[in-house]
Amino acid sequence: MQSEQPLWVPGPEIREHSPMAQFIAWCSERFGKDFADYDAFHAWSVAERGDFWTAVWEHCEVIGDRGATALVNGDRMLDARFFPDARLNFAENLLRRVGSDDALIFRGEDKVGYRLSWDDLRALVSRLQQALKARGIGSGDRVAAMMPNMPETIALMLATASVGAIWSSCSPDFGEQGVLDRFGQIGPKLFIACDGYWYNGKRQDVDAKVRAVSTALGVPTLIVPYAGEARALAASIAEGVTLEDFIAPFEARPLSFERLPFGHPLYVLFSSGTTGVPKCIVHSAGGTLLQHLKEHRFHCGLGDGEKLFYFTTCGWMMWNWLASGLAVGATLCLFDGSPFYPDGNVLFDYAAEEEFAVFGTSAKYIDAVRKGGFEPAKTHDLSHLRLLTSTGSPLSPEGFTFVYEGIKPDVQLASISGGTDIVSCFVLGNPLKPVWRGEIQGPGLGLAMDVWDDEGRSVRGEKGELVCTKAFPSMPVMFWNDPEGVKYRAAYFERFDNVWCHGDFAEWTSHGGIIIHGRSDATLNPGGVRIGTAEIYNQVEQMEEVAEALCIGQDFEDDVRVVLFVRLASGVSLDEGLEKAIKNRIRTGASPRHVPAKIIAVADIPRTKSGKIVELAVRDVVHGRPVKNKEALANPEALDLFAGLDALKN
Repeated sequence: MQSEQPLWVPGPEIREHSPMAQFIAWCSERFGKDFADYDAFHAWSVAERGDFWTAVWEHCEVIGDRGATALVNGDRMLDARFFPDARLNFAENLLRRVGSDDALIFRGEDKVGYRLSWDDLRALVSRLQQALKARGIGSGDRVAAMMPNMPETIALMLATASVGAIWSSCSPDFGEQGVLDRFGQIGPKLFIACDGYWYNGKRQDVDAKVRAVSTALGVPTLIVPYAGEARALAASIAEGVTLEDFIAPFEARPLSFERLPFGHPLYVLFSSGTTGVPKCIVHSAGGTLLQHLKEHRFHCGLGDGEKLFYFTTCGWMMWNWLASGLAVGATLCLFDGSPFYPDGNVLFDYAAEEEFAVFGTSAKYIDAVRKGGFEPAKTHDLSHLRLLTSTGSPLSPEGFTFVYEGIKPDVQLASISGGTDIVSCFVLGNPLKPVWRGEIQGPGLGLAMDVWDDEGRSVRGEKGELVCTKAFPSMPVMFWNDPEGVKYRAAYFERFDNVWCHGDFAEWTSHGGIIIHGRSDATLNPGGVRIGTAEIYNQVEQMEEVAEALCIGQDFEDDVRVVLFVRLASGVSLDEGLEKAIKNRIRTGASPRHVPAKIIAVADIPRTKSGKIVELAVRDVVHGRPVKNKEALANPEALDLFAGLDALKN
């Protein structure tokens, strides 16, 4: 049920003077348009995409040569090209600031902490850039990093982009095969790794894994110091070199940037890989830059010197999103490690001490804070925090309520959704609109996002497929090793002709907002009625007895029945009373159709490295099908808990 009153409403200052409001006024004057409200502006941004993205380029003062043409083949999604004559460099746009103000602030749990000014960052990138060139790394070469979320990682990415090379990263908690499944596909010219990392207060050893990956890739390996063992690890690798030795021959000097076409590859990102070897998704420098500038500057309202934080690893696209905050002059607050070490206050301590303006995290984290009994609103000064964003999975209505009751009553809460596929968001926050409980505020500017039924008709107030009906700049350039584009077309364009089908089960609300009900390929179909798994999680995970849940559809007696797995809170057991309470909660909070036929307690629930539960992998195990790529999981051993269960045989 939708709430009758919004949780947050923009005040007069925001409505009149926010970067979004200023941009709308600027476009009105620039193009001679009279926009009655935000919705009218969004409609124009979709209808006149050439003018709109030109406006983003001009207003955000993108460094580069734009060229005369903004869009060609705009009516054909796979053939559309934005700014076909433009030339720019991604790193040049992120390193536009100079001076002694902080560019990067870092905390590695309670073990490591330091800062880099803009001048420090530029100097480090300069030395790295020279070192890369000396190694023969240039335009189109790949650089692969298994790194923590630390300043050196940002600097290495910027140096890579500055010479036109292509960056790809994962986090150091990936297993050896998981790393090779990714980097082995793209043939990097340099492999970068740390000498260990900290998690939950303990040093995590990576030596054997780094040596094995380095040997398998057969390329020089750069070891970045973090845990105090860089020199020893580098010495144990055939072509190993420490960061110190890598840049030692070079003094900082003025940076040079190779300006390349708008569509030149910048990043290779990877799909989760839970249904096979990960897909290698290639994103362009121009498309990534424009889309992120739009999201950071207008949708998030970020400006010079404001502090931007996102709790992410380098294996999640939110790291790439976070890094782009430099382009609007924001200071990036980086964190690596457990968000609950030494306790659940650690990120809010960081937010209060560094005065975050924007705090980004996951829905799972917000729920864990709530269940842990933490109330930052009472314990921390978060007066500078104006925007809290949540992604990774749908944020429940109860999660919305907790943010306003337990974290900050006057913050703008932006639930956002998009993904690796577009390295950005389809739907996200909007500073000019209210926040309604359980709803994402709306679609991003310039994105022709809609919800369609199975027949390809736009629907309101009912669930359907999230689609985008017109091309946009941050569509992937291609998939690596997919020369004919077969995998690319199959991923997004097989369902509807010339329309991007994203794979999310979504719904428009009466307020013009969006609800994401989960991945459409994980949608349940009992009795032929489509049900989103998020609708079930929204109910059961609010119960204090349930720590986490996972729901699948099991093929049974010529139909599909709903099966709910629960990981229970410490000391709780699944007895008849709790099972009845869970079913009643789902029946009253969702509908009778959502009530599971079976509820089964399990000791653990499998999830990806970025914390997303893997419904499809569990569904395969339950049906006796092999899971193709367990290396993509943070805890693959948990899958064994779902195999051959007697409770699912009748």
